[in-house]
Amino acid sequence: MKRLLALTAGIAVALTAAAAIAQTKQLSITTGGTGGVYYALGGGFASIIGKNIPNTTAAAEVTGGSVANLQLIGSGRADIAFTQVDAAWDAVSGLDKFKSGKLPVQSLVVMYPNHMHVVTIDGTGVTKIEDLKGKRVSTGSPGSATEVFAFRVIEAAGLDKDKDMKRERLGVAESVNAIKDGKIDAFFWVGGIPTASVTDLAATPGMKLKLIDHADLVDKMNAKYGNLYSAGVIKAGSYPGYDVDNKITEVWNIIVTNDKMSNDDAYNIVKTLVEKKADIVAVHKEALSFSLDNQVQSRSPVPFHPGALKYFKEKGVGG
Repeated sequence: MKRLLALTAGIAVALTAAAAIAQTKQLSITTGGTGGVYYALGGGFASIIGKNIPNTTAAAEVTGGSVANLQLIGSGRADIAFTQVDAAWDAVSGLDKFKSGKLPVQSLVVMYPNHMHVVTIDGTGVTKIEDLKGKRVSTGSPGSATEVFAFRVIEAAGLDKDKDMKRERLGVAESVNAIKDGKIDAFFWVGGIPTASVTDLAATPGMKLKLIDHADLVDKMNAKYGNLYSAGVIKAGSYPGYDVDNKITEVWNIIVTNDKMSNDDAYNIVKTLVEKKADIVAVHKEALSFSLDNQVQSRSPVPFHPGALKYFKEKGVGG
């Protein structure tokens, strides 16, 4: 009889544990390449969500970047995604890489501005965007917002991305390795400051990092694609040995989901990210730009999820 009771108790414990596991919600967070800020922040977000939202876990996934992330969100194969506003706007509007159909993407939070780096080194002969003509240039990995953004910068400079350069499609880490090996002359990368891979290049003995100015192209880009871009600066000292301000173009980053996420889940995720900002900043200092004041349509023309709007309304901002 005692053995039967013990067996019964053991089965009950196992069933309870199995039920708890079944009730745990597992969220997928799509990010970007391992050398970028999306990936670092995505891992931090996953940890913060798991620690602060009951019965919920999250995992960051490596991807090609914004375009791939939006496709995964649109198909329901991911729950949360990092993306640039320009790529997300294309997705909800059915433009550019999303001409096959509009995607049901909704904003959760506006995060921080993404900074377009046009990177080269001394000795390549590249001192301005127009000098990329005839050069070997990486415009970002396939499925990335770097690629979308890079094409628009190149176009605004009066160059043809296919005819005027030998173009590679590499992520930031691969681009750095390629420029070190002399396989490319320059590369585009849009990300936070500092980006680990660019820091690695700047710190490489025998190489002198150069960042190319292109802020003067903002007006042309906005005239064609809408008021999505702004001028910014990568300040002197942002990378080892780099001692001048770099005048650049920028676009905001947002975190999105799709229309299948419940209002409660969206509310809890946004609430957690806002109230645990200090933990996010500890992952990467770009999160210092993350604030309630930025949760407005002018930062993200992509509609906010109703659950996010509920939280913002309680705080008297956004929407």
